[in-house]
Amino acid sequence: MTHYNLVAANKRKSFLIIAFFMIFIMGTTYVMARGFGYGLDVVGLALIFSGVMSFTSYWFSDKIILSISGARPAKREEFFDFYTVTENLTMSQRLPMPKLYVIEDTAMNAFATGRDPEHAVVCATTGLLSRLERSEIEGVVAHELSHVKNYDMLLMSIVTILVGVVALLADWMLRMTAFGGGRKRDGDSNGGGQLQLIFFVVGIILALLSPLISQLIQLAISRRREFFADASAVEMTKNPQGLARALQKISQDREPLEAANKATAHLYFANPLKNLNNAVGLFSSLFATHPPVEQRLEALRSL
Repeated sequence: MTHYNLVAANKRKSFLIIAFFMIFIMGTTYVMARGFGYGLDVVGLALIFSGVMSFTSYWFSDKIILSISGARPAKREEFFDFYTVTENLTMSQRLPMPKLYVIEDTAMNAFATGRDPEHAVVCATTGLLSRLERSEIEGVVAHELSHVKNYDMLLMSIVTILVGVVALLADWMLRMTAFGGGRKRDGDSNGGGQLQLIFFVVGIILALLSPLISQLIQLAISRRREFFADASAVEMTKNPQGLARALQKISQDREPLEAANKATAHLYFANPLKNLNNAVGLFSSLFATHPPVEQRLEALRSL
């Protein structure tokens, strides 16, 4: 398989997951609104509130993440390989040069953030830059630039808005129903009443389960974007071995990254919360922000 085929396959799978997510959101919203007797104005309020919060996070994401991580600007003379590798890749891809930052931590990891290529940031730990070879650093940087080039921050912001809408709707409708809210339901006799009862029961079930299902779909999209970024990185460097070696070395590093937390874990090149890697089985993989290292390496070896 060529890297072009892998990129195309990942695009198709990402599109299918996102399409399914949109259908799920619309169906869940309709059933809950119909079952609890509310109109779409409640949906509009949830969308506006969630959208404002997510837009703020998206617009200032670089400053927020860098502040939380305790990152500092990377100087060319101090981190020569990091700086020149990024310069070479951005010139070859005709991308703006991102701002480069480092985190003083011996753990090995990296991430990219920023609302678009013109405001992008690539950040790496000093542990990664000191322990990887130049070709391996190139693979990691190419992976992070792929997130920037593919507008993954925008995609995940949209997904976050949708997840927030579902969570808000479910919470609001359950609370208002518990306090006797809702509008008067029409057709409470014969078949109309039975149909309304079915919508109400299904609405209760969806209100309880939809936030969890939405989060699982969000994590699935996040994992798929990691495969996509790996394939795109190989398309940039034409060197799958450099990225594969970097991924293998980073996966063998058992030190957790102190600056990371559950809210920022999905941004990183590899799962920075090493304690979560001890979990096994289908349940743990469903709640993982990154695909298993073995699967990522297998995809790279196929190239």
